[in-house]
Amino acid sequence: MDNGQKIKLFLVDDDAVFLKLLEIECLRNTGFVIESYLTGELCVENLHHEPDVIVLDYHLNGNDGKAMDGMKTLDKIKANHPDIPVVILSAQNDIDVALNCMRHKAIDYVVKNESAFMHLQNSITAIFDYRVMERELHRLTSAN
Repeated sequence: MDNGQKIKLFLVDDDAVFLKLLEIECLRNTGFVIESYLTGELCVENLHHEPDVIVLDYHLNGNDGKAMDGMKTLDKIKANHPDIPVVILSAQNDIDVALNCMRHKAIDYVVKNESAFMHLQNSITAIFDYRVMERELHRLTSAN
């Protein structure tokens, strides 16, 4: 983010209207390149595009009962790409759901409410600030 590179962000939500709103809000950040998907299956199929962060809806299978839900999608992402940070986005303001997402290796849990966009932006910024610090620490320890 600090070196002029754009952050590749996958947005995954089965609600097409919300997905478009999320995409528009994220595009306000000039540091994002966005790929949007309506299903977990499409997200998983396109992981070869190497996203930096994935924002994933918790339910995700609202339009098709046979589609992968957010947790199955999260598990598939983490099984093959454990280093990709995944932020779960959900309409449920439920601590048990949030804790379950963390057990499945989500990096954050954001409730779909009036402050969701701000929380997502703060979460993504924190992820990249941490990565910058990790790289700097690695560089400093490798130099010795």
